[in-house]
Amino acid sequence: MRTVLMVAEKPSLAQSISKILSKGTCASRKGLNGACSVHEYSGSFQGQSVRFKMTSVCGHVMSLDFIGKYNNWDKVDPAELFSKAPTEKKEANPKLNMVKFLQVEARGCDYVVLWLDCDKEGENICFEVLDAIQPVMNKGSVRERSVYRAKFSSITDTDIWNAMNCLGEPNCNEALSVDARQELDLRIGCAFTRFQTKYFQGKYGNLDSSLISFGPCQTPTLGFCVERHDKIQSFKPETYWIIQAKVFKGKDSPLTLDWNRVRVFDREVGQMFVNLAKTSREAQVESVSKKEKTKQRPQALNTVEMLRVASSALGMGPQHTMQIAERLYTQGYISYPRTETTHYPENFDLKGTLKQQTNNIIWAEEVKALLLTGLNRPRKGTDAGDHPPITPMRAASEGELGSDGWRLYEYITRHFIATVSQDCKYLQTTIEFSIGPEAFSCSGKTLISPGYTALMPWQGIPLEEAMPDCERGDIFTVDEIKLVEKQTSPPDYLTEAELITLMEKHGIGTDASIPVHINNICQRNYVTIENGRKLKPTNLGIVLVHGYHKIDSELVLPTIRSAVEKQLNLIAQGKANYQQVLQHTLDIFKRKFHFFVDSITSMDELMEVSFSPIAASGKPLSRCGKCHRFMKYIQAKPSRLHCSHCDETYSLPQNGAIKLYKELRCPLDEFELVLWTSGARGKSYPLCPYCFSNPPFRDMKKGMGCNECTHPSCQHSLNSLGIGQCVECDGGVLVLDPTSGPKWRMACNKCNVVVHFFEHAHRVQVAQETCDACDASLVAVDFNKTRTPLPASETQHTGCVFCDPVFQDLVELKHATMRHFMHRGGGARRGGRGRGRGRRGNPKKPKDKMAALAAYFV
Repeated sequence: MRTVLMVAEKPSLAQSISKILSKGTCASRKGLNGACSVHEYSGSFQGQSVRFKMTSVCGHVMSLDFIGKYNNWDKVDPAELFSKAPTEKKEANPKLNMVKFLQVEARGCDYVVLWLDCDKEGENICFEVLDAIQPVMNKGSVRERSVYRAKFSSITDTDIWNAMNCLGEPNCNEALSVDARQELDLRIGCAFTRFQTKYFQGKYGNLDSSLISFGPCQTPTLGFCVERHDKIQSFKPETYWIIQAKVFKGKDSPLTLDWNRVRVFDREVGQMFVNLAKTSREAQVESVSKKEKTKQRPQALNTVEMLRVASSALGMGPQHTMQIAERLYTQGYISYPRTETTHYPENFDLKGTLKQQTNNIIWAEEVKALLLTGLNRPRKGTDAGDHPPITPMRAASEGELGSDGWRLYEYITRHFIATVSQDCKYLQTTIEFSIGPEAFSCSGKTLISPGYTALMPWQGIPLEEAMPDCERGDIFTVDEIKLVEKQTSPPDYLTEAELITLMEKHGIGTDASIPVHINNICQRNYVTIENGRKLKPTNLGIVLVHGYHKIDSELVLPTIRSAVEKQLNLIAQGKANYQQVLQHTLDIFKRKFHFFVDSITSMDELMEVSFSPIAASGKPLSRCGKCHRFMKYIQAKPSRLHCSHCDETYSLPQNGAIKLYKELRCPLDEFELVLWTSGARGKSYPLCPYCFSNPPFRDMKKGMGCNECTHPSCQHSLNSLGIGQCVECDGGVLVLDPTSGPKWRMACNKCNVVVHFFEHAHRVQVAQETCDACDASLVAVDFNKTRTPLPASETQHTGCVFCDPVFQDLVELKHATMRHFMHRGGGARRGGRGRGRGRRGNPKKPKDKMAALAAYFV
């Protein structure tokens, strides 16, 4: 029997699709990587009986990066990244072992059906999967086709079976367009980012951003925000005057009229018109017009409109909105959430989709009325040729979806029902008045039929005071006429919704990437999100954009990126050559980069005004090992130490607190040690500022603290304080934290495992001896007489924290926010890796120890 491998983009999708295709009869098992399951069943394929294996990836299998040596910022000229630096495909998440997992499952298979998301990124992942599995699949005859592509837009029985019965082929051109975008963004973004980050962080101490990044889409996105900021700053309010008139008839309440001249910018002229109007105490009706008007129902929903409404009405950021939408899609509640189309296909089952909503009490009345009277034909929208518009696929409740999930689902459903509802109709009444020689008017709206606004009340016609019944020639009494002074007001900061509109209009990003670009400028501290989800640029964001404009406006204007996006779309359509587009675009940006580097002083002049030199930043903390003067600790991102006498800057670990470590010095370079800590419940370790940036031994890398240092005799090094192999990760070593007493702990020097032990002990030290069973270092513990938990009130004991039964109840493991006890009942727990990577060689790693500890993470 032949075997068909089927691959989806996410584990949840694989489970849902296999359940539909197997009609619930599939057998499931975990894959070797632990993240993906395999669902197996028997069935028919291309007229023959086969065995199906359905599994998934977790997004992209591979990612693009430079080869190893070109990732060294200190040794590589950023200009080389445009052409000289070779790139390679690396596993996107090495921990998942996705390539190996796919090859194990594909071995011996005859066919593959690709169920990846039906967009350009999905097509790209198709070919990543094929590159991994085709070498190990069975080789059929030359004429026999073995690769198939399923096209679907929702996780429903109908859509999945239609896709299975109409299999096509993966689109190579669309995959190539994604490859081109990835390479352009990598080469251009890295070159500019590396240069300006090193240049400015080496000069200024309070930039408060760990990375001064540039992106071909990210930077124009920031440009829109700063452009609005500049308009606000340069705005000069102007004073103007309007005439406000109030009239009444009989006992009716007064009616406020609008002046037909609207406003004047000269007070004396305004006063002249007031005096002319005051010559009459009566207002005569010149005309009464009544017009029935229509407010059109919305077009079908696409991604950009969903993001706009989610931000402006629901208060949800674009990134968060897309995460929720993808979850609703994979659970089968909505159709595919990435689409540019606003037109339902001719064969779209509008009635069937609507019928699913008849039992929800929120809109059941409107839905039943539509089904009874007939659906209104949806407005004609744009067919972008990708996916159908976003629609609900099955009924749901708030209890099923959670707060944010329900709010987004509710909006999508209301929008869908509104697209097949009637237009909103209202009567607009306009009354024209004359008071002396001056003309005034007032208008009001009266609702005739709410139509779709019954589902979308926020777009409804507001209730207004009824207009008085009158006709031409009627006379009203003038209650008051006065000149009112006002001022023009500046525009407000861009909202996320307005920014999304601008990005769509100028072709910056795609429906899938727009949320990423907005999130990036927030993460980089270029803008902050204010009340109402308004985007206010920071000093850094403003200076960068102004600097780009001074050097080369095209780096920040949307024009050049919009042109590149058009070229990428031509690749996807098979109308442009991949290599030619790539080379042409890189040549343009390479020239721009060289000009930018030569002209960087223009941006630097702006930086000098807004930021402090690095020598004037920070507070004295620890002594330099070269000049023995105090270095200053700069807390703003990226936190670092700077010696103004030597003019040297030293990197530090991020996202934690730094303090002096007992005024102790590194035995290699005389620099005072500092202590990094992530908080009371986290990890802490000492480090030498010089060694952290300049590894002293060949087996060390940049960014290693004393807990990874292989110095043979230093009292702070791994050799002196390492205890045993980490109970979770393979390469980590559990290292004693000598500063943690009386709540003693050891922490992994690679991952976030923390082991608490020997609370209230007077002293904890790592002994020279090792455990005979597991090769872990023994630990000597000294308790006070009054608080000793040791048997027979002993105060001292030396043993293995993993194996010694005396220590059994005194050791507990914590991982992230979880709390797990290491010892559960009797029996020895075999220890891990010896602390002496250089001194002890490769210690034993007994299978029984790992089996026993595996229970902690089940």
